Amino acid sequence: MATTADIKNGLCINHNGKLAQIIEFQHVKPGKGPAFVRTKMRQIESGKVLDFTFSAGHKIEVVRIENREYQYLYQEGDSFIFMNNETFEQVAIPASMVDKPDFLMEGMICNILFHAEEEMPLVLELPMHIISEVTYTEPGIKGDTATNSMKPATIATGAEVRVPLFIGIGEVIKIDTRTGVYVERVK
Repeated sequence: MATTADIKNGLCINHNGKLAQIIEFQHVKPGKGPAFVRTKMRQIESGKVLDFTFSAGHKIEVVRIENREYQYLYQEGDSFIFMNNETFEQVAIPASMVDKPDFLMEGMICNILFHAEEEMPLVLELPMHIISEVTYTEPGIKGDTATNSMKPATIATGAEVRVPLFIGIGEVIKIDTRTGVYVERVK
């Protein structure tokens, strides 16, 4: 069992029955009264950020988590199958754990956060950007590049994103997976 003296950024703890990761902390020793540790934590399952204050010397339960790279293979029912490229072990991730399943492409390398003792997947992180081909969009008007107007486009994964008017069918674009926003055209 660890104490508040062991708290550091990135540490994962069991807080009120839920896993939380320390984002930042501050040890405070006021002139009057006992010392305490002020923390900002992110709940792993929900992503909520919480502020919590521990009294100095408070016992905390440290949880060991591991970040591993897995390759996306295919979808089977309501789960997605990923493979570890080193051990070739496959793991099924439920669809509820994937934030934006429309951006998953076969062969894509994703990070999966695992609870190390239980070997249980906790969070799936897509890569920051994906590169995909535009499969359908309305034709743009020649010379209409002065405004920053956007139009809907469908990419090879089936996701719909907003792209500038000059993007046409067959062009390859870069998309931010966190926001689903067009970044740039890829040559």
